[in-house]
Amino acid sequence: MPGPAGGRQEAASAADDAMDGGAQQSGIRDPPGLGSVEQEGDVGEGPPATDLRRSQPLFIHSTSRTVSEEEPRASSLPNIPNPFPELCSPSNSPILSSLPGGQGPPREGACHLVKVFSEDGSCRSLEVSAGTTARQLCEMLVQRTHALHDHSWALVELHQHLALERCLEDHESVVEVQSAWPLGADSRFVFRKNFAKYELFKSSAQSLFPEVMVSSCLEANKSMAHSELIQNFLNSGSCPEVQGFLQLREASRKVWKRFYFSLRRSGLYYSTKGTSKDPRHLQYFADLTESNIYYVTQGKKHYGTPTEFGFCIKPYKVRSGVKGLKLLCSEDEQSRTCWMAAFRLFKYGMQLYRNYQQAQARLSQHPWITPTPLQSVSDSALVAMDFSGCTGRVIENPSEVLTAVLEEAQAWRKKTTHRYSLPAACQSSPLSAAIHRTQPWFHGRISREDTQQLIGRQGLVDGVFLVRESQRNPKGFVLSLCHLQKVKHYLILPSEEEGRLYFTMDDGQTRFADLIQLVEFHQINRGILPCKLRHYCTCVAL
Repeated sequence: MPGPAGGRQEAASAADDAMDGGAQQSGIRDPPGLGSVEQEGDVGEGPPATDLRRSQPLFIHSTSRTVSEEEPRASSLPNIPNPFPELCSPSNSPILSSLPGGQGPPREGACHLVKVFSEDGSCRSLEVSAGTTARQLCEMLVQRTHALHDHSWALVELHQHLALERCLEDHESVVEVQSAWPLGADSRFVFRKNFAKYELFKSSAQSLFPEVMVSSCLEANKSMAHSELIQNFLNSGSCPEVQGFLQLREASRKVWKRFYFSLRRSGLYYSTKGTSKDPRHLQYFADLTESNIYYVTQGKKHYGTPTEFGFCIKPYKVRSGVKGLKLLCSEDEQSRTCWMAAFRLFKYGMQLYRNYQQAQARLSQHPWITPTPLQSVSDSALVAMDFSGCTGRVIENPSEVLTAVLEEAQAWRKKTTHRYSLPAACQSSPLSAAIHRTQPWFHGRISREDTQQLIGRQGLVDGVFLVRESQRNPKGFVLSLCHLQKVKHYLILPSEEEGRLYFTMDDGQTRFADLIQLVEFHQINRGILPCKLRHYCTCVAL
């Protein structure tokens, strides 16, 4: 009988033979040095052979394959989508092409998302191409809002955190302007009226460019015609100059100091010694070609301006923050308008005048209705006819056509006024009392301060007006009118005579059946007003 050690050696040899057999069947050989197991410890003290339990070797089939290192291993975690796909998208991905501003220069041919706000806070998002101009975007909004088409609609760039705003020129690219905005800033586009946009080509020279501020007028020592003065600004060979005192905010101490400034084609300068224009005393202040000029809307609150007539020159390289802004303040609205108009003329030159000519051409083509992209054959076949004689005739003279249209509209207006506007005895007509609420120039219960701000935003031009309810007289109304860059308010009071209700502004000397008749009369006749009613303030909902 073999001893315990001999039994253990036989069991180990049997296990080795079994492993060798399995390895030969599977075709896989063990590395050298791993086939034998060394025995350690006292052999005599080990357990008997019958009590040993050893694991049997696994039989590996020859058809099994090993997992290659190139194949990815399956993970037990769920597949989590990437929350920032735009960071991993290629450069031509449509995800990046529709992002708002601050994403770098726009790419040609890609669609960009532009959000436009109105003055009542409503907004509309539009997809535009990289080359869409401010005028093209305004025409799109006019068609979608069904507003009256004219060249006074404008797109305003508004930086609320800086209290700055400016009106985009018609040829400027909307996407390029938006791409320069900083990420996260509350900058936006606002769609509204701006009657002062091209007023510099229509106003008199004395109202827009005072003679004491234009060097060409001082050197000639005589009054210069407005067209001649504008021609000097547009002509690159001439050297006009706008000069005057302005308040300058020093960035280091945040205080305002008065300097004598000169605006030329080469830039804006200020004198360090009184009104001297000697080159030794002139200090270069701002470049016109690499900057934009903005209105300061709340100057006293944000920057502590001495007056309410502040403006700012913002270089292109300044994207956010107050640092780098060149803040200025004028004495009155007329001087501020002169500085900003001269800045635009020096910067854009003939391009600004071409924009004005194109706007006038569009207005002359469609003076009454909004142009539509498609026109039916029946509409184009309509002609004006005159049936006053025995037989009808076609009116070919355009001026005669316009006269006939006005006469027909006036006759229709008289009939509707007679039917609806005049109330019955001792009783006012409900339609006559509320018909003015449907007019675009009526703004309801708006305060005096909000009225002045609204007219100021839409342009301090002679004849800009609106009608509102009076806050002091519950039955009265107020006509707010802009004249000489100042807003004046005229009280409209109701008066009753022989059971009929009238409205008057001159203690009953001139009476009107309703507010519509009052407005239409002063659009043709000045009456007691300093000027005729030309443009009404209006707001559209996008």
